[in-house]
Amino acid sequence: MAATENCKMKNKIKAIVLGATGMVGEGVLHECLKHPEVESVLVINRKPCGVKHKKLKEIIHKDFLDFSRIENHLSGYNACYFCMGVSSIGMNEKDYTRITYDLTMHVASTLLKYNNEMTFCYVSGVGTDSSEKGRSMWARVKGKTENDLMKLPFRKVYNFRPGFIKPTPGLKNAYKSYKYFTPFYPLLRKILPTYVTTLEEIGIAMINVSLKDYNNNILECKDIVNAAK
Repeated sequence: MAATENCKMKNKIKAIVLGATGMVGEGVLHECLKHPEVESVLVINRKPCGVKHKKLKEIIHKDFLDFSRIENHLSGYNACYFCMGVSSIGMNEKDYTRITYDLTMHVASTLLKYNNEMTFCYVSGVGTDSSEKGRSMWARVKGKTENDLMKLPFRKVYNFRPGFIKPTPGLKNAYKSYKYFTPFYPLLRKILPTYVTTLEEIGIAMINVSLKDYNNNILECKDIVNAAK
């Protein structure tokens, strides 16, 4: 992994995972619970994730635009893996911005009040528009979210831009359509390396960039694969 060795995290990871009831969040949580450098994990969900583990604590909370009721549970963490997200299909820009940008920035700003040494990893997607000026609505909103997260004074902010993700076998929240493409993953990896990665690599890459800094704040698929090594 391309890393800055003198920035190695001194303590083990105490992570907050958001989106653990979705495909990416479930996979990231799975890797965290397996990893020896992850000491504890807090997941905040609207519904139970169905996972039990000695490292894991879960808070059920409905309103992600208002964390006031649970703020006293949010201190003492040095990493956040933000894996929440919704499809923009059928949504107007105002509603998509509220769910994607406003919610993310509220959560990040709240966590920052209690954990200013935190590494914040945000999952956007391949094609995100850093200029915020392109024709694609979702890409502009995601781009603004990435840009404004990087302005916050966390220890580090990393934006992950996966494309096609090979699910982790045995997990329950993989997108149904992915099962049709998974058999072709080796070929996709060979001919489209800038657009494909595995769910395992995303989780391990997040852990690795928390332990050692990566040389890019934006991780495209090739960076995710590299950071997972």
